[in-house]
Amino acid sequence: MPIRHLSETMINQIAAGEVIERPASVVKELVENALDAGATRLEIVTAGGGLNLIRVGDDGSGIPPSELELAVSRHCTSKLSNDIHDIRSLGFRGEALPSIGSVARLTIRSRTVSGDAGAEIAVEGGQVSAVRPAAANRGTSVEVRDLFFATPARLKFMKGERAESTAISDVVKRIAIAFPAVAFTLSGPDRTRLELPTAGDGEDGRLRRIAQVMGEEFPENALAIDAVRENVRLTGHVSIPSYSRANALQQYAYVNGRPVRDKLIAAAIRGAYADVLARDRNAVTVLFLTIDPAHVDVNVHPAKADVRFRDPGLVRGLIVGAIRETLANAGIRPATSAASAMMNAFRPGAAAYGHPGPANGHRSFNPGLRAAAAGGFDVARSPYRPLEPRFSESSQAAFDTGPGVSADARAGYGEVPEVMLRTELGAARAQVHENYIVAQTADSLIIVDQHAAHERLVYEALKQALDARALPAQMLLLPEIIDLPEDDVTRIVAHADMLRRFGLGVERFGPGAIAVRETPAMLGETDVGQLIRDLADEIADNDTTETLKARLHKIAATMACHGSVRSGRRLLPDEMNALLRQMEATPGSGTCNHGRPTYIELKLADIERLFGRR
Repeated sequence: MPIRHLSETMINQIAAGEVIERPASVVKELVENALDAGATRLEIVTAGGGLNLIRVGDDGSGIPPSELELAVSRHCTSKLSNDIHDIRSLGFRGEALPSIGSVARLTIRSRTVSGDAGAEIAVEGGQVSAVRPAAANRGTSVEVRDLFFATPARLKFMKGERAESTAISDVVKRIAIAFPAVAFTLSGPDRTRLELPTAGDGEDGRLRRIAQVMGEEFPENALAIDAVRENVRLTGHVSIPSYSRANALQQYAYVNGRPVRDKLIAAAIRGAYADVLARDRNAVTVLFLTIDPAHVDVNVHPAKADVRFRDPGLVRGLIVGAIRETLANAGIRPATSAASAMMNAFRPGAAAYGHPGPANGHRSFNPGLRAAAAGGFDVARSPYRPLEPRFSESSQAAFDTGPGVSADARAGYGEVPEVMLRTELGAARAQVHENYIVAQTADSLIIVDQHAAHERLVYEALKQALDARALPAQMLLLPEIIDLPEDDVTRIVAHADMLRRFGLGVERFGPGAIAVRETPAMLGETDVGQLIRDLADEIADNDTTETLKARLHKIAATMACHGSVRSGRRLLPDEMNALLRQMEATPGSGTCNHGRPTYIELKLADIERLFGRR
């Protein structure tokens, strides 16, 4: 077949295969165009998960009638200067509208601020109609119908209507976080409606918008970040370790205001939380990177969701360092979600009416509560008559000597100094089931898992010892020779001094090999070849040696687990209070080495609500 020019329609359809993957991609491109036009209010309407209808209306600057035909032409844009390295808008490629028009029925109606009337243009399966006058408000309305009707094979890859609608909602939320001063409305055919009113400018406005999108619970469990390194600034909010999710869908990242899904940023977040989250849990984050546009390439993919940094090591180091420092300086904080779950477990209404409990799902029945619900509380009918002789001083004595509270724990309580009640974790009041410490502060009740808490304390002490000095190394009887590509050998040798601090002695052995003469004593017998290859891969990707450090920390975590206070051990009051004071002084002690919470706080006000006192 001879070489020939493809038709303009086919060129646009090929481009659409990259730019327009699903209805959410259309919404993303149209919303970004509206924001680039200076819109302060956007209204998005969808039907059929976006496959039947997508309409995006804005109050932006509008498009002059003379430019409408250019707007639907390939590689025509008003957003790009002559410097491809100086991109300061969300869109710049000039591909979105012609790509959409090549696979759908597209109509654009617009009126500029100074225009007396509006105009519209239509594109159907790549065929462009003439521009004609139309009634229109200030701004632009873009309507997309029958998406992929011109490429029906693509329809086979679409998910259900609900899944596509969810993807659209996620795109709108992701963009809206970066533009808190803009009002967003998203509505669908099932009368579902997402409304994000204007939240205002500045950090306060941004935090209000984050709360609108992610819920009021996130700001209560988040820490603010503001760090700068070599003219790269990182701001935003990250969750405390005890507030996490099962997936990474609530990790939002922005580069110069552009929403991105970048592997480097995601890996940096995982690395920053590696010591405080379980492997199957994910932090909740909203991070904004501000960087010179010349130092980041956003023209990696037509969808513009991927970026490439000129200095990825700098960006990764900034994210990891800033998050770790913020977590270390935050002290210990319990997640409010844990207290909420505890409140729900104790809430009498759920048990009285047979709702499944959170622990095992079994129904429970409280006859006293049922009687109260039926006709008010009556002492005579209550199964818990507190004035009965059987519930007298003898009952109280039985409670005081019950099996749940150890004899050692009961000894030595009495008046607690007021200053101790004003500490973060308060004063120990009891030990129950030989595992849980019950403490009291000035305004709350604290329940501490003694094993999990002590495990974290021991682990942090071991890590400090590892970082404070070079680790002991064990000399290999015969050096182990590892064959590697020359580039990997160079990278490993460049980090030889750092590796030696961790007890790994390496040196170049010819043009394509590494000689390993010492390994960290903590590792014992290990697969040296696999360790070196993993290090080479990580240095190539991130220019770090975190793999070896992570292995050593994992061993330290195992040692901490076996060397900490065991469940079932009875503690004296002084021992319990000493543990509480150590927790207050140790960063990250709000979670154990496996990411589980070490304590739960229940405010006195919440307890009073449980008993109907508020």
